[in-house]
Amino acid sequence: MKKFMDKDFLLQSETAKTLYHDYAAKVPVLDYHCHINPREIAEDKHFDNITQVWLGGDHYKWRLMRSFGIEEKYITGDASDKEKFLAFAKCLGKAVGHPIFHWAHLELKKYFGYDGVLNESTAEEVYDICNKVLQAPDMGARKLIKMSDVTLICTTDDPVDTLEWHDMIKNDETFDVKVLPAWRPDKAKNIIKPEFASYINQLSEVSGVKIDSFKALKEALKVRHDYFEQKGCNVADFALEYVMYKPVSDEKIEEIFAKKMNGGEVTYEEYLQYQTAFMLFEGEECAKRDWVIQLHFGCKRDNNTAMFNKIGPDTGFDAIDAYYPMGELADFLDALNSKDALPKTIIYSLNPNDLMIINTMLNCFNQAPTVAKIQQGSAWWFNDTKLGMEQHLKAVAESSNLSGFVGMLTDSRSFTSYTRHEYFRRILCNFLGSLVENGEYPEECIDTLGQIAADISYNNAVRYFKFPLETR
Repeated sequence: MKKFMDKDFLLQSETAKTLYHDYAAKVPVLDYHCHINPREIAEDKHFDNITQVWLGGDHYKWRLMRSFGIEEKYITGDASDKEKFLAFAKCLGKAVGHPIFHWAHLELKKYFGYDGVLNESTAEEVYDICNKVLQAPDMGARKLIKMSDVTLICTTDDPVDTLEWHDMIKNDETFDVKVLPAWRPDKAKNIIKPEFASYINQLSEVSGVKIDSFKALKEALKVRHDYFEQKGCNVADFALEYVMYKPVSDEKIEEIFAKKMNGGEVTYEEYLQYQTAFMLFEGEECAKRDWVIQLHFGCKRDNNTAMFNKIGPDTGFDAIDAYYPMGELADFLDALNSKDALPKTIIYSLNPNDLMIINTMLNCFNQAPTVAKIQQGSAWWFNDTKLGMEQHLKAVAESSNLSGFVGMLTDSRSFTSYTRHEYFRRILCNFLGSLVENGEYPEECIDTLGQIAADISYNNAVRYFKFPLETR
């Protein structure tokens, strides 16, 4: 019987251990997509207790607690921080097989030096141990980042953002981790939302462009693209409900835009027509700038209306959607490719049933000189589990180019979530090691396989995004 989460956790062969300890574990962390607030890095936010680090805004943990029947008071309600932690610990001790059980204990070990098990009986002790660590004068957001050996972080930023916190971080010589903005223009895309018109007015003010048409909106976005690019941005991110609809004339898009700005309501079909025009514009604009675009789809959001009205979005009430947009995805990529305007693209579906379909689709558009120009993103959200990652790695290996994969991201709001990179690397090395153990890859090429593990863990992202970093 193996010891619980020892140094060889998840590594089931000697080859896997070699690949992890000698290669993957030796390269730093690059987090090219997360939802950390740059202000908290700039100000080096400190936390009063472990609850603020772990449970504040973490809808993964909130979902787990609800499944155990915990009252909302102890999740997002007015219970004390200690009461919330004790409630979470009670659940965690019984969360057998759940990835949060692994994530939480990796975090406790890495950041707080605790090697035991967190459950109902140890909760008081662990709460005190963690809080004592957090009281150290230098134990803030920046220390947590440095403890994770992070070299670069891409935050998620709206076109109207000033990016002042990014400037403050860049100009601070005491902190050498690069923190770059990432372009997330969903509010300018979601014309069906009630707040769309007011947002466009805000964008008009920030950009200095009078937005009285869709054409003018595109000019305003170009202004903000320029501004973001000056701040080091080279990646864009889009959350999509529908990837591509049959394109309509410019006149029709202007009609839809004018209707919304004049207080009218657009139909769902008009929304799809507008989104298609918007995404084709963004694709071309990003291609001109050699930006990477990330497309996220397959999520049905805010399913619990009562809870949405009570505590808002991003609180744990989203789910996988059985929506298969592969024909639309092909049409979108083809429309850009036909104009020689297809940017490097990372495709994420929340539905694991899409794994092989995406990989066969993207290979229709890969071309020199970029390695894996169009690729499938890492196992995302509900799929960043042991099984989800294993399925993803196998699918990419069997139908695309695993050695060119840009690796893991956190997609998180937490400063302790970087252990997910370790979790991923262990699973990656165990998968690669199994190929050697099964005679599917030659043992004498272990150095090549080790370099692949290091490349997927770090180097590929440096090269693909063209970040200002050295490969390792």
